[in-house]
Amino acid sequence: MADGYLTTHVLDTGRGAPAGGMDITLYRIEGTNRLKLAQMTTNADGRTDAPILPKGQFAPGVYELLFDAGAYLEASAARRDTPGFLDQIPLRFGISDPDAHYHVPLLLSPYGYTTYRGS
Repeated sequence: MADGYLTTHVLDTGRGAPAGGMDITLYRIEGTNRLKLAQMTTNADGRTDAPILPKGQFAPGVYELLFDAGAYLEASAARRDTPGFLDQIPLRFGISDPDAHYHVPLLLSPYGYTTYRGS
């Protein structure tokens, strides 16, 4: 069994605080198909309460995290435009090492975002 797992952390750089209350959906990409694996909401620290893809379910492949940034920004009163500039943010990435911890953070503001492979 693989020991790897997937986590995320969402920080609202516009407010300088964690982005609590954001919905995130995880998909596995197989050819042209998207298979929904998990849906979670960030806690007050901007993290999910458990790994998005835990040990035992972790496998090499292509995945997509879909962050519902638009609803979060609207609820946090950060969105001033209608419609807002950002809505859903898809991050597609590959997992190659079944025993590694993959951490995919999102740094978010109402008009931009950044991501990277964290630790």
